[in-house]
Amino acid sequence: MELNNNAIQDLMKNWIIFRDESLSQLTKEDKEHLINFDKYAENILRNVSPSNKKYVEKQLDKLDENYLDYIAYWNDKYYRAGFGDCLNLVIMSLGGNNIATK
Repeated sequence: MELNNNAIQDLMKNWIIFRDESLSQLTKEDKEHLINFDKYAENILRNVSPSNKKYVEKQLDKLDENYLDYIAYWNDKYYRAGFGDCLNLVIMSLGGNNIATK
């Protein structure tokens, strides 16, 4: 198999999907470090005047979505960079040249 840039990108994408599937199974320790957004949102909404409740609820939903997008982006970037570094170490140890792994 020739390792061109497209093959490297496909390999990295498949690896990230694999890691996501294996890391999505929460352990007992993982569960101790969860952010219970719904609990915080309920506490905030309980203390908001009825006239502002719909607005605050909408903003909390946007915050939750934005936070999840933020985490997904940085996790993808972090794992892609780490896996790319490992691939480059293997490729260079086999006599190949450094390949762009963004």
